[in-house]
Formats: sequence, structure tokens, C-alpha cells
Amino acid sequence: MARPGGRAAVAVCLVAATAVFLATVPLFRDFFDVGVYYGAVGEWVHHGGRIYDYLSPGTSYGFTYPPFAAVSMLPMALVSWPVAVAVSLVLSVVASALVLNWLVGPVVRREGRRGWFVWVVIGCLFGLFEPVRDTFTFGQVNLLLVALVLADARLLATGRGRYAGIGIGLATAVKLTPALFIGYLLITGRRRQAAVASGTAAAATLFAAALDPGASRDFWTRALWDTGRVGELSYVSNQSVQGVLSRLRPEDTGHTVWLACVAAVLAVWAYRARAAVRSGDDRAGFALTGLAACLVSPVTWVHHLVWVVPALVVLTDTALRRDPGGRRDSGLLTLCAVVYVLLCSSVVWLWRDGATGPDAFVGANAYVWITLGLLVALPLRTTPPDHHVLVEEVTRRRPGTVPPHAVPEASPLKT
Repeated sequence: MARPGGRAAVAVCLVAATAVFLATVPLFRDFFDVGVYYGAVGEWVHHGGRIYDYLSPGTSYGFTYPPFAAVSMLPMALVSWPVAVAVSLVLSVVASALVLNWLVGPVVRREGRRGWFVWVVIGCLFGLFEPVRDTFTFGQVNLLLVALVLADARLLATGRGRYAGIGIGLATAVKLTPALFIGYLLITGRRRQAAVASGTAAAATLFAAALDPGASRDFWTRALWDTGRVGELSYVSNQSVQGVLSRLRPEDTGHTVWLACVAAVLAVWAYRARAAVRSGDDRAGFALTGLAACLVSPVTWVHHLVWVVPALVVLTDTALRRDPGGRRDSGLLTLCAVVYVLLCSSVVWLWRDGATGPDAFVGANAYVWITLGLLVALPLRTTPPDHHVLVEEVTRRRPGTVPPHAVPEASPLKT
């Protein structure tokens, strides 16, 4: 066993190396997106400007989120630029800590790794993950949205589902992609939670409309449909089905093939998500929904792929579980490592200047193929749901009365 002093030295080296890499990597994003938020909100508040007319100086990029997102960012108008960047980083750190605690914490405890050192390693691995580091260096809101959605997942996993739905509703009001989680609640029979999520999203949207009716009208009638505001659909960073199709035929503006592909993805998602819930594996259901949302969204920039993190945790958790002979699945562990390395490698950027040819079809769309593969083949837990419900109900009513062998392993959404 390593000495505490030795572990501390290794931890310091790991954190320092990770920090140096993140600060010097060629794809550091210079907090571009938080700059757009800061500029648009500042123009709106201080100069009476229109949110969706603002463009970042020297670019064609402007504010692309629903009006409620701008309302939630209003405090930016009260602080300086360095403070805005600092707050963005702090919020992403807090969201990351919550997400890791909810997803990875139970796996760490099951494996008997309770020390602080393992969390340092996990934190460094998380920070090196390309969608995560892009979220930090762009100053994006992705991790906050993941935390909001997983807060509802955690409520469902811990028997407090009657309170769930608010997080998903708020995430949907800030950015439209999480709306698919409302669909997940519906197809898995959580009608009350789906109603809460829909009501929350609608209330937040109406609140923003009451504050600035013109901005809401502008977004829902014009800005939402103008995909050129966010960049070229064929740009290599767009790792969605639409991105693949746009790179194959940049001159084709039709939507028929894309809609057919979206329908196929949603059919696979609905089938697998319902199967996950029937088997008592709600965490896999949420993970599958995140994957499907990335695939069907017209624009899924690389930093949006933080929604893949829950699926990677499910895959790794499955690989770490021992069979009756005490062995782990070495093949699946190897697959986890390969997927992680690819999603850290920035490999798709090798085709940033052109994505034509067979090599580009494979390499420039690598993250799409990974996301699609996880959607189709993500392992599901096989414990019958009734068993979990029964044990949780008995435990709530009479703590300490359930035999140890009858208690299922903790869900990675429980703490």
C-alpha cells in the first residue's frame, strides 16, 4: 500500500498535469460562449438591445437559447467579465461534483475505494474528457443541465419520485435538447412527473415572455429556425445524425432522410428505454435518453456530448461487476478504455478542413458512431423491478428488517 505522503505527491502531480494540459491544449476555447452570454445580456440590460440581434464582435455568432436562458443569466449584467468567467467555472465545478457523486459515488463505494485519492483520479479523468473540457473552456451550461436532469433521476431512484420533474423542466426551458427526458417520463409511465416537467418548462417560458414579449416572439418565430446562427451543420464539431448527413451531402437541404433517421433512432430509444425500466434499471434509461437526444438534435457540438457521461458510467459499472467466479469482464473493460480514449482524443478535428472520403466518414463522425453504438448495445441490469420496489418499500417501513442477501446493489443514482 502506498504511503499517504506518496499518494499526496502523486495526486499533486496528476492535478498539476491535468491543469497544464487544459490550459495549454491547442483546442482551448477562450470562454467564447460565456462571452456571447455576457455580451447579449449586457446589451439587453444596459443598452436596450434585442437579445437575438446581438453578435459576438467579429463573428456571426449570437445568443441561440430560449429567452428563459437569458433571464437566468441576468446576474451577469451586474458583474465584470473576469467575475462572469469565474462564476461560470465555479458553477461547472459544482455541477461536476454533483454529477460524479450521483453517478460514480455508489460504484466507488461498492468497489471499496473510499479514500480521497480515487476521487482525485476520477476528477482528472473527468476533466480530460473532451466534452467536459470543452464545456469548461467554452464557458458552456451543459454540466448544469446534466445536473438538473440527474437530480430528477436521483429523486426517482430514491423513492421520492413525486417531487421529480422540476429539474427536467428547468433544463428544457434553458435549452431545448433536454425535452426528450419529458418523453422518457411519458413512455415509462411517469405521467405526473412528465406533467410537472412540462408545467415547469411552460411556466419558465411564459415568465420570460412576460419580461420581454418581443424577445420571445423573435426566438420562437425566427431565431429557433435559423440554424445558421449556430454555425454550419456540416462542420465537423456537429456530432449528430444531421451532422453526418450534412457532411455526406453539404449541398442537400432536404429533411426527408434526416427525419427518417430521427424516427429510427427514437424507435430504438423508446424500445430500449422501456426495456431498461422493465428490468429495474432507470439509470440506464436516463443514460439512453441522453444518447438519443444527442443523436436526434440537429446540432450536437462536441461539448454537448457530456450527455454521454451517464452511459459511460453504466458501461464501466457493468464491466467492473464480478461474475459468480469472481472475474470481471476484461473485454468490456477494454472497450470502456477505448471509448474513453477516443472521446478524449479530439480525433474528429483531424477532418476540420474537409470531411470527404471513406476515412472521413469513419473518423469525422467517430463520436456519432460511439453514441449510436451505446444506444443500441448499452448493457441493462437484469434484476426484476418488483424485487427493487419490494425491498425499498419494506426498508422504508421497517428499517433493518430486510435480510442482507435480499438487498440489491445500490443504484449509481443513490447516495
